[in-house]
Amino acid sequence: MTRLALTLALLSLPLPALAAPAKTPAGPKAPGATVPAKVPGMVSAADPRAAAAGVEMLKAGGSATDAAIATMLALNVVEPQSSGLGGGSFWVRHAARTGQIDTIDARETAPHAATPRWFYAADGTPLSHADAVPGGRSVGVPGALRGMALAHRNGGKLPWARLFAPAIRLAKQGFQPSPRFNNAVRSFGGDLTPQGSATFTPGTDGLIRNPAQAALLERIAKLGPDSFYVGPQAQKLVATVNGAARNPSQMTTGDIANYEAKPRPNLCVPYRTYKICGMGPPSSGGITVLMILKQLERFDMGKLGPASPVAWHLFAESSRLAYADRNMYVGDPDFVRVPITGMLDPAYIAQRSALISPSTTMATVSAGTPPGAPPRTAAPVSEVPGTTDLAVADRDGNVVEVTTTIEGPFGSGLMVDGTMLNNELTDFDIVPVDAGYLVANRVEGGKRPRSSMAPTIVYDAQGKVRLALGAAGGSTIIAQIAKALIGVLDWNLSAEDAIRLGLVYAPGPVATLEKGTPAEALQPALAKLGERTQIAPLGLKANAIEWKGNRWVGAADPRSEGAAIDETGRVTKPLPMAPVANRPSE
Repeated sequence: MTRLALTLALLSLPLPALAAPAKTPAGPKAPGATVPAKVPGMVSAADPRAAAAGVEMLKAGGSATDAAIATMLALNVVEPQSSGLGGGSFWVRHAARTGQIDTIDARETAPHAATPRWFYAADGTPLSHADAVPGGRSVGVPGALRGMALAHRNGGKLPWARLFAPAIRLAKQGFQPSPRFNNAVRSFGGDLTPQGSATFTPGTDGLIRNPAQAALLERIAKLGPDSFYVGPQAQKLVATVNGAARNPSQMTTGDIANYEAKPRPNLCVPYRTYKICGMGPPSSGGITVLMILKQLERFDMGKLGPASPVAWHLFAESSRLAYADRNMYVGDPDFVRVPITGMLDPAYIAQRSALISPSTTMATVSAGTPPGAPPRTAAPVSEVPGTTDLAVADRDGNVVEVTTTIEGPFGSGLMVDGTMLNNELTDFDIVPVDAGYLVANRVEGGKRPRSSMAPTIVYDAQGKVRLALGAAGGSTIIAQIAKALIGVLDWNLSAEDAIRLGLVYAPGPVATLEKGTPAEALQPALAKLGERTQIAPLGLKANAIEWKGNRWVGAADPRSEGAAIDETGRVTKPLPMAPVANRPSE
């Protein structure tokens, strides 16, 4: 069984009804003030201990940004297989006072020594993805901490050092490893160094303690984020990746010192009566989610409903079209021309949507040619389901959505001071040329690899925040977010119920129906529509908060160990997944 397959296994109507309503609803107003002041804040995260760390900041008078940082730091301790200071993140934030939405790109970068043949063997042949992951060459310059620092400078209220206290306590006093963590250790522990194996071995009391990580967090809390990017800490990181036993890198301390988290233009598009805002490139998540939804907007998805095989067929077809364009055109906008405006141009969306039929499946799918598109060629999807997500609202109505990752389980397998280092550079396309064209997502020095992370904030018709949502799971993130948005906005489900829906994941010709969910029962009906399908587990994990009934309501994925906790201490854990026997009709 491959590493990807094992990760997936573990994480694991009549045609007239399809016409859009005759009257197109007016578009949403510009985002504005979110909610009345002093409504209790909320944190949703993939681990309740991390959510509690964020709530601790809210209770201390901190902002949503403060709570998000504390939550991320705690996740670094209790969920080290998925995220941490050795990785990167994308932020989408709503400011209640001004209505402004901003996005932060804290994606990792390739060392400047990297070339398009960075992942080639000495004999001139490209490494497989599995062979490229372990060791130093897959490690990008970590961006998570710089992203936290940038966010804190223009959104934090509490002192920087205060945000580290919960994570330091967890690392010092110890934490009970979760079932998902234990599964990751059993399955991927062989990729860890002896230091990593020793760190993640519980003591006689069953707790994992990480004193090296606690000391690192204490230094950064006291000295600030620069202490990670310059001086002894940076030298230690460089020595680790360049001296790796497998795939040694050529990173320099200059690569680390020069890293910057970047504010990026937000990506906001109307959908029915809502406005959906997400992350732009180098994340492909936001634009691909928006393309899926806009291509479906002409269909009455609400009338079809979540039990309709036709609705899921339409979802699969729209996904294929959007993923094809994503693979063709999206990369780091500092290095390649990404036709964002063209990909979301109404005329182009209409042209792509016209390829979707409710009664048949497309024989072939290829990327289109949006206005402003450069010549490019598509490349395979290679992301591994890892990552974590968190959503936060504070008592003043500020909202933060962050997706953060070290890529695959335990990243590169390398550890520095109790913290795992990412393998994000394997999100680049290993082979830089296809059919005579340079691919958009090829490796280049200083470049940021394409990502599927898709932190999203949704505004209602009055310009108020309706929903904040994010997910983990490699390239399935895009489909998870699009599915959940349709669930909430078209099918009037709660965020929790929308997340709980089984997924039909169709980045290519074959659609995967999520094993162990009611999606399995769609297979015969989808076959009649011409769909090629398989049933398999998917590594899904999502978190959300929504404004409902004049308060924030949290949601966490029942597939994960996550929870939502509000500022009063009320904990919301998801109900278990519905039994497969409760299946939709065909």
